[in-house]
Amino acid sequence: MFDKKRRRLLGAGLAAGIGGAGVWRAWPEQGIVNPCRGALPPRLADHEIVQAAWSGIDAGNVWDCHAHLAGTGDSGSGIWVNPETQSVLHPLQYAQRLFYLNAGCASDKPGRIDHSYVDRMRDLIDGMRPGFKLLLLAFDYSYRDDAAVSLETSSFYTPNEAAARVAKSYPEYFEWAASVHPYRSDCIAALAQAKRDGARAVKWLPAAMGIDPAAKRCDAFYAALATLGLPLITHSGMERAVNAGNQDFGNPLKLRRALEHGVRVVVAHCASLGDDRDLDRGSDGASVSSFSLFARLMDEPRYEGRLFGDLSAMMQLNRAGPALAAVIERGEWHHRLLNGSDYPLPGIMPLYSVNAMVARNYIKPALAPLLTEIRKHNPLLFDFVLKRSLEVNGKRLAPAIFETRAFFTR
Repeated sequence: MFDKKRRRLLGAGLAAGIGGAGVWRAWPEQGIVNPCRGALPPRLADHEIVQAAWSGIDAGNVWDCHAHLAGTGDSGSGIWVNPETQSVLHPLQYAQRLFYLNAGCASDKPGRIDHSYVDRMRDLIDGMRPGFKLLLLAFDYSYRDDAAVSLETSSFYTPNEAAARVAKSYPEYFEWAASVHPYRSDCIAALAQAKRDGARAVKWLPAAMGIDPAAKRCDAFYAALATLGLPLITHSGMERAVNAGNQDFGNPLKLRRALEHGVRVVVAHCASLGDDRDLDRGSDGASVSSFSLFARLMDEPRYEGRLFGDLSAMMQLNRAGPALAAVIERGEWHHRLLNGSDYPLPGIMPLYSVNAMVARNYIKPALAPLLTEIRKHNPLLFDFVLKRSLEVNGKRLAPAIFETRAFFTR
């Protein structure tokens, strides 16, 4: 995908971007740039740990429920990225764009970026077991309160049509989830169209998209979601992957409104990062961990069968702490947890540390070299084997967490 010269330039750009954004801390153990190696050699693909990871799991039922469809729109896909992401004057956004494309091993040749990103996903899926699929996420624009598109606060846009087209072109590899902003004047019609086009869910990132999940104006949208039987996958907790406008919109307690309308809500990342206001104690409630609010909702019996969490990104350095330990140990939650990788994030090398997982006693030290090598070839398999290897106080994630197909095909 990238020759050596271009890889060096990419590395310099990434370093400059994260340095300028003030987020540089230390040299990551696997460097900055994804090496984008090809298929795993047999010694890795046939390793007993890799084989054991699939034990008790039907790969045909494994749908990774959190995978981003990214690109630049150079294929005519309709994908759009904010011009600020292409300027070093906006170092954080600039670095985010480079990291995403490098993580997805996208070609840097004009006219090939979108296609190469999809080709790489297919190659990685070929390295899994037959039947494994990715649920590709569309991503709507940010909207203002007056229902107008807000390009200046939108980081990127991946239209429903683009995700549907890829899934239809490669049905053995992909399913897809729509993204429809509830402030749009045509939101109900757009939702119905997405359902007709085969969408399995709807994806929101409220802080970045300008959505208040607790707003009354969302009621009609929630009613339509419930009627159509489409689950809502929505980010909760602090948002750092893209430029976020109002972090308060990520408060898990704001999802009560959707739940009370009968919507099946999947809380992305189990709200495992950041703090939010305890709105159950009023507008002046204390600021507590977002995860503790998610846990409160999970423990309310009335939300059984409605509230779920996905495990995407929970192994990242900034999340792999008490929240991850809790979801592993709380076996009574496991039938309400869904696996997702947050692809291409497992391919962003500084975000994960196998050594940190060893230091926390989440995995055995002997696994570290194997996982490190797998990641250079196949970040999807790395994410899967790592999760299947996690252990906290003798508890592991249940195999059913990975068999998500039934959730999306009800």
